[in-house]
Amino acid sequence: MTGAPHPGPGVADLATGVRAGELDPVELARTALDAADGLGTALGAFLTVDRLGAIEAARSIDRRRRAGDPLGLLAGVPVAVKDNILVRGCRCTCGSRMLERWVAPDDAAVVSALRAADAVLVGKTNLDEFAMGSSTEHSAFAVARNPWDPSRVAGGSSGGSAIAVASRIVPAALGSDTGGSVRLPAAYCGVYGLKPTYGRLSRRGLVAFASSLDQVGLFARSVEDLALLLAATAVYDPGDSTSLAQAAFTAEEFAALRGRPLRVGLVRSDLHIRTAGFSPRASAEPRPEGRGSVQTDQRLVAESADMADATTAAARRLAEAGCEVIEVEVPSPDQGVAAYYLIAAAEASANLARYDGVRYGLRRGGEGGIDDLWESTRREGFGPEVKRRIMLGTFALSAGYYDAYYDKAQRVRTVFRRQVEALLERVDALLLPTSPTTAFPLGERLDRPLSMYRADVYTVLANLTGGPALAFPAGLDGQGLPIGLQLVGRPMGEAVLLELARRHAEALGGELPAPPLHA
Repeated sequence: MTGAPHPGPGVADLATGVRAGELDPVELARTALDAADGLGTALGAFLTVDRLGAIEAARSIDRRRRAGDPLGLLAGVPVAVKDNILVRGCRCTCGSRMLERWVAPDDAAVVSALRAADAVLVGKTNLDEFAMGSSTEHSAFAVARNPWDPSRVAGGSSGGSAIAVASRIVPAALGSDTGGSVRLPAAYCGVYGLKPTYGRLSRRGLVAFASSLDQVGLFARSVEDLALLLAATAVYDPGDSTSLAQAAFTAEEFAALRGRPLRVGLVRSDLHIRTAGFSPRASAEPRPEGRGSVQTDQRLVAESADMADATTAAARRLAEAGCEVIEVEVPSPDQGVAAYYLIAAAEASANLARYDGVRYGLRRGGEGGIDDLWESTRREGFGPEVKRRIMLGTFALSAGYYDAYYDKAQRVRTVFRRQVEALLERVDALLLPTSPTTAFPLGERLDRPLSMYRADVYTVLANLTGGPALAFPAGLDGQGLPIGLQLVGRPMGEAVLLELARRHAEALGGELPAPPLHA
């Protein structure tokens, strides 16, 4: 990647140009809107394009600039928003027939923050239905296609937002991350994706899937742009009981880490990463008997040698950039994944009970009474993946099974969180893949849900523990597809992750070039 071109005008460049009067926010908006209508539609990235709202917002920004009024951090920057985050006056479908015609009455807290920073919202992006999926193939309206290879998935559930940023339609976008739904598409599409600390970005106005795991996340094409987007959206919200009072983030936090020694833990586990050609200092703890065996290593290396090589290379780059790299082991990763899927399904079952045909959204049947109304509405309104998770979650919460499944999963989550917290007392961040493989072909896993869920095996760690995690591009594989790795940090440690990703990008020689399909 040495000599790779800069990813094009980003958040900082555009906002600076608008404030200086060198760029016209109306023209920026029109360019983004045209690309969203054209390439965005072809790739299945957008479900709604808000041309009138975006142009009016851009004109207002231009009038204020001409009047000499100060402009916000994101002045005139076109931004896309995942379609499970409320934008006043726009449809919020959640990728589901259940909410196909529902119009949001108010802005989500993060959308209000974007408006306060003078961003221009160009539209709502595609997603797996109710954010349940890892490929954005479960949308009721369009299949999302990877701009690097349209025959492959874009990742999910925030696939539309990742496509919009990767294909240069917009320089930044919002997504949501319940078990990796920002980081996975960021990795597959070759951009940066941040899941902040739980509570750092308000969840008010994010349609609930699994409330103890859901978060608003961020996409951008450079670390610096991601830091600006976080600074604009990390605002304490008294209307959200999970919002952190110390939520604010500033660019100074990021800049203060330049040159500071940082310690990175290269993760090894049953999901072993090959470290041939690089020997980080071994951790103090001996490897448990039978863990990381030659057979396990070879099986996973055969599945994705490029991923293993990229992780090794990234660790080497960080070491050369002055970081101390040691091998560490995440305890009980398989139990963590099992706990995640039980908890997420149980909370989804409870949250989606509100879609009953009575209060809002789709309404079908009713001739046979209330039971007929509920059954007909939910049968026609929900897709197969949502139904699958509702049934699993309802079973886990049912009498006689609650203690055996949901309660036990929560206990495992607590133990898992404490183990990871103890691990992060020894290092500043963990380095591991975002997914076991690069983007897989469309349709390959649709009829194999367990195989689809395996794509999240590395990402759920951060959702269970509540800490921040950052997916970053680490080059291209042998087929020309982006390889995405991941940094996981301590709560409120976003600045450390951003600095490590910045050092890696510098050592790599720049960001990835534009994908074959780009605006």
